[in-house]
Amino acid sequence: MALASETDARSTSAASMVSGFDRFARHRELPESVAGSLLISELSCVACHAADDPWLEPKRGPRLSGAGIRLQPQWIRAYLANPSAAKPTTTMPHALALVPDSQRDAAIDALVAFLGSQQQPFPVIKAGGALPVIHEFWKRGDVDRGNKLYHTVGCVACHDPDPDYETVESKPSAIDELLEQLDPEEIEDLGLASEARRVDSVPHSELPDKYSLRSLTMMLLDPTKTRPSARMPSLRLSPLEAADIASYLLRDQASRSTEIDPTGASQELIETGRELFVRLSCVACHDATGVQRVAVGRPLRDLNPAAAASCLDAPVGQMARYTLDDEQRSAILARLGDHDIASPTAAADVDYRMLQLNCYGCHRRDDRGGVGRYRKAYFETVGHVDLGDEGKLPPTLGGVGRKLTPKALAAVFYPKTPSHRPFMTARMPSYSSETVSPLIAGFPIADRSDNPDAMDLLPPDEAMAQAGRDLINTGCVGCHSFRGESLPGVVGIDLAGTTNRIEPKWFYEFVLNPSAVKKRTRMPTFFPDGKSNRPELLGGDVQRQISAIWAYLKFLDKQPLPEKIETVRSANYELLPREKPIVLRTFMQQAGTHAIAVGFPQGIHYAFDAERVRLAVGWKQRFLDARGTWFERFTPPADPLGDALVQMPTQPLFVHGDDLGGSPAYRFGGYRLDDAGVPTFLYDVDGVRVEDRIEAVDHKTLKRTVTMGGKATGKPLALRVHSAKRLQSRGRSGFTDDQGLMIRLREEVAQYAALIQTDQQTHWQLPLENIKSSPVVLEYRW
Repeated sequence: MALASETDARSTSAASMVSGFDRFARHRELPESVAGSLLISELSCVACHAADDPWLEPKRGPRLSGAGIRLQPQWIRAYLANPSAAKPTTTMPHALALVPDSQRDAAIDALVAFLGSQQQPFPVIKAGGALPVIHEFWKRGDVDRGNKLYHTVGCVACHDPDPDYETVESKPSAIDELLEQLDPEEIEDLGLASEARRVDSVPHSELPDKYSLRSLTMMLLDPTKTRPSARMPSLRLSPLEAADIASYLLRDQASRSTEIDPTGASQELIETGRELFVRLSCVACHDATGVQRVAVGRPLRDLNPAAAASCLDAPVGQMARYTLDDEQRSAILARLGDHDIASPTAAADVDYRMLQLNCYGCHRRDDRGGVGRYRKAYFETVGHVDLGDEGKLPPTLGGVGRKLTPKALAAVFYPKTPSHRPFMTARMPSYSSETVSPLIAGFPIADRSDNPDAMDLLPPDEAMAQAGRDLINTGCVGCHSFRGESLPGVVGIDLAGTTNRIEPKWFYEFVLNPSAVKKRTRMPTFFPDGKSNRPELLGGDVQRQISAIWAYLKFLDKQPLPEKIETVRSANYELLPREKPIVLRTFMQQAGTHAIAVGFPQGIHYAFDAERVRLAVGWKQRFLDARGTWFERFTPPADPLGDALVQMPTQPLFVHGDDLGGSPAYRFGGYRLDDAGVPTFLYDVDGVRVEDRIEAVDHKTLKRTVTMGGKATGKPLALRVHSAKRLQSRGRSGFTDDQGLMIRLREEVAQYAALIQTDQQTHWQLPLENIKSSPVVLEYRW
């Protein structure tokens, strides 16, 4: 289902955009003092005009240390000449408006030279056990993968989706169905106007003009390196995912530059630019190497809101030139005229920080915010399982300070915290502790219950765990997993670790009456009218039964899994290739969500990654367990049952011979089976038609026959036969890596292959132009 692009719900002017103001204050849903404070903070007024109100702390602009390797000089020039023309709705004032027209071009030249001299190198991304890093990964991005990631991991919570992107049609929620049936007046009368309206998108600047492929990839990988205010958060992307999204965002650039060339400016011009950077007050908002911040304006309290000329209206002299509209000016002036604002409550503090970070772009809290009605289609579940809005949209934050323990609340924002909702494609962004410390401290205070506990509702009594297991087997097991195990078709949150994450009182209240704690939840109650439906257990005492569930979860690592799960686990779904190969489409950690696993009677097997079009992994002995693939809607990764597992080279077989300018364009076309049951994979690489047949020769060897037809439409192609940190020669026609995987070519072909050394990898590469005949045969042995 293709959706129309988000249109601007406010005016068509290019007034500076602040998401919280535009979504709520323009519709009279924020107090004027909050709206004005938000604008003063996001426009960084206090970077020049000091104030001691923490709400007014300036957002400031990006760090410009390293701007010379991140930003294209021509884009810097255009942005300085007219910020709101280069990026409509920017919060950047027009600093060069202070310079006379006759001197402006020379000033821009000097500033471009200074910023071009900011040459802080990119950080080195080191590989780890769970983080493979391909050499020069920023060149390996794939536009199609980037398109999918951009539209599913959460980018479109703030930015415009592509109107041509096809979303999966799903059943609308009850509230969306109601909105379709009501006219605008009825929507307003029912208080649903906020639910019904479109949400403004934060526009991109002209990204192909601004970034190189490498600099955009590195920005997406860790935005806070250059944007410490975290208005652009990290979506926990892997290096290759960041490269994929960068390739998608720069797809319209005719010739995507990988790096940014130095400006070659004279030192004299650089120093002139450095002086201007300070004199024009750029240093108030931007950090750069070789300059220091200076105080440039009167304190905020001393400003006269009624002055005829100001930064807000009719600026003169050194006053900043913002692009504001009347609503924005009115809100700022109202805040400037109010010097006696009472200290905010903890709830107001939390609300304000959520407005600043645009948490409301994804989450609801106290009937405010959430994913916009016209963006919901881009939030999906893995495998498109229908779990309703509760299963695909970010969770509500109402009462979250009562729900999560302080440690669990802090861990939500930590980059390495695993997702508790792996069935959602959208990702919770990560933030620095400094950025979110007001939320971590504020949520528990704002949501603290005034009702004191008369007793410890859920004592950790291990003796009650067996009764808890029995109760869980009656209900919870139908929707939740435990220690990674679940019934077929179950997609809910894994309850392992619940007692470390959830406050016991919240758990008690939620299990007792879910809908009273969380509106529109799909969680049913197992205690209707406060009574147990298992009166034979623990005397039917509801509090003791919920305590027993808590005890079972607390000691889950020592307890057997729920009985229904144990019963399913005892069934055997192991696939045994006996007379013919077995081919299974599945999801594997080693081969991705588009894995095609092939098992042979000889006891040697492999998996082909159809998304990246590569041979991914091989193993021996036992093949696979098909239980998850066949019976579960949200499939856990299928792990090889055998041993002697080897990882194949991470690069697809075909590469550009000169290894420059990105990867070849792959298009997978499926596979066909021959009479022996062996699959031949069909794909296209830069116009070359490829038939790729991989079969077992014996219990140690896979034979790969690659047949090619047609001529490459782009750069010369080569076969990257083997690739590893270190390759050891095995005669004239083979090489072995450190895990013992040997790959051979036939001798008459191997003579044309050569070793290529990069920073961290050795590649054994065969240029196609040297191949006199097709097919090419490779042998994999370990």
